[in-house]
Amino acid sequence: MDTPWIESILDLLTVYALNVIGGIFLLIGGWIVSKWVRRGMRKGLGKTAMDPTLVSFFSNMAGWLVMIFAVLASLELFGIETTSFIAVLGAAGLAVGLAFQGTLSNFAAGVLLLLFRPFRAGDVVSVAGRTGLVHEIDLFVTKLDTLDNRRLIIPNSKVLGDTIENVTHHPLRRVDVKVGTDYGAKLKWVRAVLERAALGVEGRAEEPPPQVFLVELGASSIDWEVRVWCPPTDYFAVRERLTEVVKEALDDAGIGIPYPQMDVHLDGSEA
Repeated sequence: MDTPWIESILDLLTVYALNVIGGIFLLIGGWIVSKWVRRGMRKGLGKTAMDPTLVSFFSNMAGWLVMIFAVLASLELFGIETTSFIAVLGAAGLAVGLAFQGTLSNFAAGVLLLLFRPFRAGDVVSVAGRTGLVHEIDLFVTKLDTLDNRRLIIPNSKVLGDTIENVTHHPLRRVDVKVGTDYGAKLKWVRAVLERAALGVEGRAEEPPPQVFLVELGASSIDWEVRVWCPPTDYFAVRERLTEVVKEALDDAGIGIPYPQMDVHLDGSEA
């Protein structure tokens, strides 16, 4: 003979059985659909030029959104009011956003950096007052290795909020070496000597050709600038060789490189 509490349980199970089964199927279906969505977004976005970090983030986010909708739909089957639940989640999200606004700004900047790609891993850049080789771009920070092999970790908000100089963006970079010559040397002769020296620099690009530019008539010297082009990775080596050949060419031609000097004239009575 059934007891009253058993009858109550059976009645309750009868009333909610369909809702329970429907909720279970919704959750299972949501889980399956979320996997399809993740896989489809990874496959679709993977064919674009989007960074793999963003591909993974957006595909996982889409999968979680599908699961959240499945959970909310399951709660509706049991008569639970989800409007207030969503309002609570929104308020909690606002509070978390205010508490982590610095972190969120770094995240937003990281997404923009990965989307627009002003630089990539392996580029040499100057950002936030620092110069180095880009090791990695994360969603929150950018990691640089300086020329003297120090690791810098810079928040993405500072990277995006300042001027970005991508040193290695173009296939060629110009090397400039400044030099001053004696006023007694003929301009055409000096230009010919410097042009011949620039043409002999090892590692320079054939095009554009070297250029010798007359800068100004300085206080102690006639100032020139010798310019050649080279791949960015060879910049420092080519600059050193250019400086060396310019000095040697001027020495061989007997053209002096003056240094700043001051002539002091004294009155005869004071002398």
